[in-house]
Formats: sequence, structure tokens, C-alpha cells
Amino acid sequence: MPWGLPIHYTATLLSLAAMNGSAAADVWTFETPSKNIQCSVGEGPTSSDIRCTIIERSGPAAELRPEWCVADWGHKFLMNDRGFVSMDCEPLNRNRDGFDRAEYGVTGEFGGFVCTSATTGLTCRNLDGHGFFLSRAVQQVF
Repeated sequence: MPWGLPIHYTATLLSLAAMNGSAAADVWTFETPSKNIQCSVGEGPTSSDIRCTIIERSGPAAELRPEWCVADWGHKFLMNDRGFVSMDCEPLNRNRDGFDRAEYGVTGEFGGFVCTSATTGLTCRNLDGHGFFLSRAVQQVF
């Protein structure tokens, strides 16, 4: 089970999977305790992906805004289990509901990713060692 979640979190995830059928077991959602970083992980039979959104951020974006981007920039990060991180140009949804909590100090493995939730921020890496670090003050892609 992702995050080595306490029993009540594990029971919640299993209940959700049972209620929604087997397809729900292929998607995991989580947020940091601050509710400022929310992620969704999709696990398929041969690949996986993760999409994380940082709702409130300060400082410069992790990458320069492309000229074609006229929507919100610097909030959404997408990564497959192999390859580089990309950033999405799309309107930001500030909704902070419906995610399981990834407590600080916990590491979770999802498909081809390892993510660590810490008081300093969220770090996720894929099988190639690429990834991102997200906090309110700093967003980095590596």
C-alpha cells in the first residue's frame, strides 16, 4: 500500500477501491498536511505517471513560462516513470478537498516513483532519477 499509511488510511483507500471497482485501484491521490501540494498517481500494467499541483507558491517558477502559455504557470508538474518532468500550462484549480494525507516524514512508492513528504516540501523521483521538489518557496525540476 502506498505511503505505508496507518491502518485507518489503508482502510479508507481499500474501501474506495472496493466501492469504485478495480479501475479505482489504479489511481492514488494524496496531499501534504498543509493541503498546498496535491498529487494524483496513475498506475498501469506497463507504466505509471504522477501529476502534482502546488496551489500557493512564491518565488520564480521552476522553468521559464513558454511564450504560448497564457494560463497559470509554475503550479503543475507531470512526470512518467521514465524520462523528464514537464510543467503544464492550464488554469489552476484551488480546490483542497478529496485527497488522502501523506504525513510529513513518510515515503511512498507508486509504480515507478518514490515520493517523500517532509516539512520542507515534497520530493518525487522516477526510475531514471528525474523528478521535482515542491514547497511554497521553492519549486525545482531535476
